[in-house]
Amino acid sequence: MKDRLTSLLKGKVVLVGIGHSLRGDDGLGPALIGRLKDHVGAVCLDAGSSPENYAGAVIREAPDTVLLIDAVHLKRPAGTWEILEEEEIARSGLSTHDLSPKMFIEYLKVRTRARIYLLGVQPGNLTFGDPISASVQKTLETIEYNIKEVLPCTKLT
Repeated sequence: MKDRLTSLLKGKVVLVGIGHSLRGDDGLGPALIGRLKDHVGAVCLDAGSSPENYAGAVIREAPDTVLLIDAVHLKRPAGTWEILEEEEIARSGLSTHDLSPKMFIEYLKVRTRARIYLLGVQPGNLTFGDPISASVQKTLETIEYNIKEVLPCTKLT
């Protein structure tokens, strides 16, 4: 994972966590952003379950790279992750959300010219009120570790 992230996360990076924090594994994106915010050399946005509401914030950052992080239907075991490129995201229909990722990505692409990727994790449980499952929690911790390695914080504290 580290090598793949290193090859993709270039220039000014914006990380966008997508998901509903009260729907089990769908809370992966916001949970990860909460862990990364102020600890990595990237802009971190928790877009919740309405990423379209954060398009303006992403655009204002003028990123070179945008990494969307979300629970997606990969048709694989819970906790499995994949990094998808723009074309793959647009064709996949993988989202657990109402808005087409294709529309959101096309809008960002036109407005920013950024490279856009989706780090998707297969959810196991999307039940309202449940916590993130153990398998997805383990993946979340792996992703957190690797992003912190690839995008270390350069702020002076």
